[in-house]
Amino acid sequence: MMDSTDRQLLTLLQNNSKQTNKALSNALGLSVTAVYERIKKLENNGVIKKYVALVEKKKVDKAFVAFCHVRLVQHSQDYVMKFEREVRKLDEVLECYHISGDYDYLLKVLVEDMEAFREFMVKKLTKIDHIGSTHSMFTISEVKHTTAIAL
Repeated sequence: MMDSTDRQLLTLLQNNSKQTNKALSNALGLSVTAVYERIKKLENNGVIKKYVALVEKKKVDKAFVAFCHVRLVQHSQDYVMKFEREVRKLDEVLECYHISGDYDYLLKVLVEDMEAFREFMVKKLTKIDHIGSTHSMFTISEVKHTTAIAL
């Protein structure tokens, strides 16, 4: 079970996971050992999945963000499993969600530009069997983007 100190610790780590245990201990009023033990507990319990570096899209020429709705021709377990297995292999897809509503999946796609997106759609996404239809939307600007979960 997490307490308020664990929540504070997670908030601090989500803001900057490279902080030293000493800096975290000062912020939380705990010993360095206590912070270390709490972090280990959160990792072992699967609350902290992994640590990553967030990359600025523009600096790596991947600033074209598109959202694609995908509808399968039918919802058999075989079609669903095959689609999900194939979409996991696509580097351009950052996120994929099985959703309710008119479409079956929502994908967040990141590429260089419109030409690269077209190439992705024609040569990769629509090559996956059992896709009935797709609908794509492109971002005009990023209003909010965070990876931090409010605790």
